[in-house]
Amino acid sequence: MSEFEKHLYLILFPNEALVVSQLTPEEFGKHYSIGSPRHFSGKVIFVEVDVNYRNDYFLIDEYLGRTEPEIPGRPKRTKFVKSYRVLEHIDFSALQKLYLVTTDGGVLPLEKSDQAKYGEKSRVRLYQEICPLRLLVASNLAPHQFGHYITGETLSKGAPKIFFTQYDIDVAAVVEHNDVRAFSMGPLPNVNPTNLPTAFKELQEDSNKITKTVSLNPNLDFVSYKAIKHGFWFSGGTETVFFRMPGMDELHDKHNSWWRRL
Repeated sequence: MSEFEKHLYLILFPNEALVVSQLTPEEFGKHYSIGSPRHFSGKVIFVEVDVNYRNDYFLIDEYLGRTEPEIPGRPKRTKFVKSYRVLEHIDFSALQKLYLVTTDGGVLPLEKSDQAKYGEKSRVRLYQEICPLRLLVASNLAPHQFGHYITGETLSKGAPKIFFTQYDIDVAAVVEHNDVRAFSMGPLPNVNPTNLPTAFKELQEDSNKITKTVSLNPNLDFVSYKAIKHGFWFSGGTETVFFRMPGMDELHDKHNSWWRRL
């Protein structure tokens, strides 16, 4: 029996991979963000998967057996199981805590939560698809509706399952103040400043249009976790799992060490 407990982690950002590790979630997040010679800058988002989960697409038992310390007394940090089409082969029931890692290794755990109150009346929102797609998309669909649309109703820009979040953007202000100035290139970095108000305005004016791609480039590494609205969603067909993001006051009071790293 191994001297270190083994964990199964699904990395969602910056890459998609299923990994076996003998590091705790906090150790894994720190290692992956600042301790690995292959990735040592930028955010990391991962979710722990029940170590007893099995799917014929993965050789989980084989890689669990290979995950043993190479140096006595030192846990094996990572053993990659799969790096392609991973999320679509994970049952949502096997998902445990979701972890948000800052650029300097701070790790915040998020729990599954009720998402009912986030399905309010139709209005324009801005979604960042994180895994496996990376598009920035404006939509007048509520989060659970958006997830269902991407994974069950569109073939051209969809996927079997998706992990995404919503940005906290004042849509009305973006549409009203859509001029580009030398000192202001829009509310989001790495996004063409004319695309955002154009997409929002188009969705407001055309009731038949439900989504509008704003950018093909992933934006998550350029914005703070403070820009996240509500939390993160896993969607696949009609199934949705939500992980609530604490508000700034809650982070300050209960997760101050992580909050100070933002």
